[in-house]
Amino acid sequence: MIALVDCNSFYASCEQVFRPDLQNRPVVVLSNNDGCIIAANKEAKALVDIPMFQPVFKIKKILDDHHVVCFSSNYTLYSDMSRRVMDTLKTFSPLIEEYSIDESFIDLSFYQGKALETIAHKIKDTIFKNTGIPVGIGVAKTKSLAKMANKFAKKIPENNNVYVVDSEEKRKHLLQTSTIKDIWGIGRKHTVRIENTGKKTAWDFANMEVAWVRKEMTVIGERLWRELNNFPCLEIVTSTDAKKGIGTAKSFGKKLDDYGLVEEACSYYVAEVADLLRQQKSAATQMEIFLTTNYHNDGDKQYRNKIIITLDSPTNSTIKLTQQALIGLKKIYKDGYRYKKVGVNLFHLVPEHQIQLNLFEQPSKIESKKLTDAIDTLNDKFGKNKVKLATVGNREKQWALIKEHRSPRYTTQWEELLTIGGL
Repeated sequence: MIALVDCNSFYASCEQVFRPDLQNRPVVVLSNNDGCIIAANKEAKALVDIPMFQPVFKIKKILDDHHVVCFSSNYTLYSDMSRRVMDTLKTFSPLIEEYSIDESFIDLSFYQGKALETIAHKIKDTIFKNTGIPVGIGVAKTKSLAKMANKFAKKIPENNNVYVVDSEEKRKHLLQTSTIKDIWGIGRKHTVRIENTGKKTAWDFANMEVAWVRKEMTVIGERLWRELNNFPCLEIVTSTDAKKGIGTAKSFGKKLDDYGLVEEACSYYVAEVADLLRQQKSAATQMEIFLTTNYHNDGDKQYRNKIIITLDSPTNSTIKLTQQALIGLKKIYKDGYRYKKVGVNLFHLVPEHQIQLNLFEQPSKIESKKLTDAIDTLNDKFGKNKVKLATVGNREKQWALIKEHRSPRYTTQWEELLTIGGL
């Protein structure tokens, strides 16, 4: 049996863990630069006047009228809270597939013959005890059914956030009360195609002729059909492949017409992606730098450009990558524009132990692995960017994302630890 453990309103729940005064109050989390609503708890979702992904400035009065609490996105906190949830899950099973930041598949076959509903409730309660994060759990024989059971667990209050499909009667009930679009893996086009045949529920789909499913939805649709009929086709994936590309691009807090500030932001982003590159023990062969103005602002002159740089040999050195990035940035930068965003992408990645050196290139001290390791060790010990290149500068506040409502990074920064007044 497989369980799908999904954190409820994860971003908002992370904020509420450290703010118990916000329990039962509407809470939303905003996108970069506090632009749009990207997450909301159940109390906020219950307010039909608050649409998701709407620009905040358009609905500010509505938010104020309903006393909605807004937070800037705090991905450092969310990532660490996710790690704590996953660590708790690993105490119940060695086979975990971390499907996303807030949900995982977990193999429960080790509990053969035991009451799975009791186990599921124990997992739920332990996660809440260890982290304060509420979760929903769906348990079934296949991943597809577990995913649907998870949604059913949270949709029906009587289920108390747990639903176990351990009988044919429960499987039938789950599928009969779910629509086609509720099926995990079926998109809009296939939903329309299936409904055009007169089928309305997941049970209808599971009882269609497999030949029709294979013809209209290929082997992927057939696997899904078999999963809904209790024939496992999708295994739990416990290892992740190294990324084939790594990049970052964030809008500036304000438009920039100063090359020095754009250069500092670019250097900062190169350091970020280079660190991720080293974490997965890869090196980059090519790098893309791009620059753009705000195309939604009709009052500004518009410009965008990019450059692709092929490195002499693959590297994951922050110093070498920054040198090449700034050479490329100078080539595409033009005076007289107000820039919204600069971005860095690394691709054609290779394992760092398989780097093919250039025959005519002399080893460089700046690419010394000892130097890079020393810098990483210091930053791991004392905090991000405590040791950085001079090109990053110290004017981050002039270009960084707007985060007026960001909560403290309670779990990862000593200076932002939660304190209790009077003690």
